[in-house]
Amino acid sequence: MPTPSKTTADVPRIDVEALRVEFPILSRKTYLNSCSLGALSRRAEAYLDEFRERWHDMGASAWYRHWLGRVEDLRGRVARFWGSDADEVALLPSTSTALSVIAESVPRTDRNRVVCTELDFPTLVYQWAVKPDLEVVVLESRDGVGVSLEQFAEAVDERTLFLATSHVFFTTGAIQDIGALARVAHEAGAWCLVDGYQGVGQVPLDLAATGVDFYTGGPLKWLCGGPGLAYLYVRGDLIESLRPRITSWFATEGQFDFDPRGFRYRNDARRFELGTPALPTVHTALGGQEIMDEVGIGAVVARNRDLTSHLVARCEEAGFDLRLAPEEDRSAIVMIRHADPAGAVGHLAEHGIIVDHRPGFVRVSPHFYNTREELDRCVEELTRYRG
Repeated sequence: MPTPSKTTADVPRIDVEALRVEFPILSRKTYLNSCSLGALSRRAEAYLDEFRERWHDMGASAWYRHWLGRVEDLRGRVARFWGSDADEVALLPSTSTALSVIAESVPRTDRNRVVCTELDFPTLVYQWAVKPDLEVVVLESRDGVGVSLEQFAEAVDERTLFLATSHVFFTTGAIQDIGALARVAHEAGAWCLVDGYQGVGQVPLDLAATGVDFYTGGPLKWLCGGPGLAYLYVRGDLIESLRPRITSWFATEGQFDFDPRGFRYRNDARRFELGTPALPTVHTALGGQEIMDEVGIGAVVARNRDLTSHLVARCEEAGFDLRLAPEEDRSAIVMIRHADPAGAVGHLAEHGIIVDHRPGFVRVSPHFYNTREELDRCVEELTRYRG
């Protein structure tokens, strides 16, 4: 089961109206697509303005006096937010890059199987599919919503190198128990790698307590920080034993010695980093992360649960068929079956409502800054376009 959140009585209430002022898109559109791209905040814009002004004023010298400090500010905030040490966090350009680094870091053994699922985002499966020396096992969903722990336990064995799957399935919004998955992997001697990009920012996290070996996330979606950056967690007691076979000058001790003969892996997760980070996104990510920290993940989870329950109820009242996980395993991603998903999304966009679609479904993803009234408007307009 997912980590329980605080009860509603224990969670501070969000001043939604004050919060909404922070996100300009909400005054222009009914924005219900945070699982594709989180809304941009004024706080993030202010950090971006600061970055631009320092670039104008200081040029490259801003690296040493300011920008490297901002990178470490973000690393520390991410670590506190998801329950790890800052030394266990690497900043990378994308989840695809993070997966590549981990795939090229673990020791080569006679284990050659990777267990994924058909509900995972394809980039997680593609990483292994292109490696001819690996066998990829793709578990099928028996109910179209999730994959049971028993299925993983049956598939993961002494031949398995990685159990690699999602924290939250982008296809259904179902939340997986990553602590239980880590135990399944470790009992068979395999690594547990979790793609958490749809989890971090909408699911409570304490990565140190879960036992997972690797976890990826980033600011693009629920953390409202924009594209161009991903976060990689590597369990601290593993770092020294992992030697990435793809690397950069950011991964070495004595980075600014510029010694071509002096490569030495850093002794923390920065050994997994690849080149200059996307500084504009570092700054926008800081703005989004600060807001998430101030609101608190407990309040975000409680708010999103209320919004999602309201959306589900309204959809069912309107006669829509939904693909949903059980309530206790449900995130803020709601899949609404539709005969013409692309047409429905286009129709909603014409009426100022931004959602997304996946094969056979309209996908609606409210976040803590949304309101019940916006969800009502979405369902009412979707009802007018049945396809």
